[in-house]
Amino acid sequence: MQRRTFLQGALSTTGQCIGAATIAAMLPREVKAKTPRSNIRYLRPPGALDEAEFLSTCIRCGQCGEICPNRCIGYFGAQNGSGSVDTPYIIPREKGCILCMKCGDVCPSGAIRPIKRALKDIVANVKMGHAVVDEQLCLSFQGKTCGVCYRACPLPDVAIKVAMLEQPHVLADCVGCGLCERSCIQMPQAIRVIPNREAV
Repeated sequence: MQRRTFLQGALSTTGQCIGAATIAAMLPREVKAKTPRSNIRYLRPPGALDEAEFLSTCIRCGQCGEICPNRCIGYFGAQNGSGSVDTPYIIPREKGCILCMKCGDVCPSGAIRPIKRALKDIVANVKMGHAVVDEQLCLSFQGKTCGVCYRACPLPDVAIKVAMLEQPHVLADCVGCGLCERSCIQMPQAIRVIPNREAV
């Protein structure tokens, strides 16, 4: 007997009044994970078209996530609206993009453009977002040397540089891969990637 069926039967026979929160706590994690999340800050894979065009071009095939060696690409359920269902996204705090550029090579629809894995091509064509440092949270700005975000960046001294005490300074060529945010040891994180695309 499935757990959900068992719980429904048990509740109907005992006649007990149990709150929704209690029932939710008893359900399997897979069910609870489908609960919509609001205000999701997400990135599209590198080389993705502008949001509106991306949504109309992506065929929801899942090949970008399958090829991703870092497994940073997830797929929306209904939590971001019906128009985003099954489209790929990256949550930088969970996992950043390593800029392997394989997702664009396998995208059959052109929603993610192919980009060569070369510095000049990545800087010119990848615009996932832009990192922003909160100096009130950053350890290096509080007099404690850190530099973790700088060492995590795949484009050091191109996307981010460090000053005294390894204070991070994000440069104009930041592509928004999210590896700096993922690596930040502060809670909440002192560096965040703000998506370039407009919310739809």
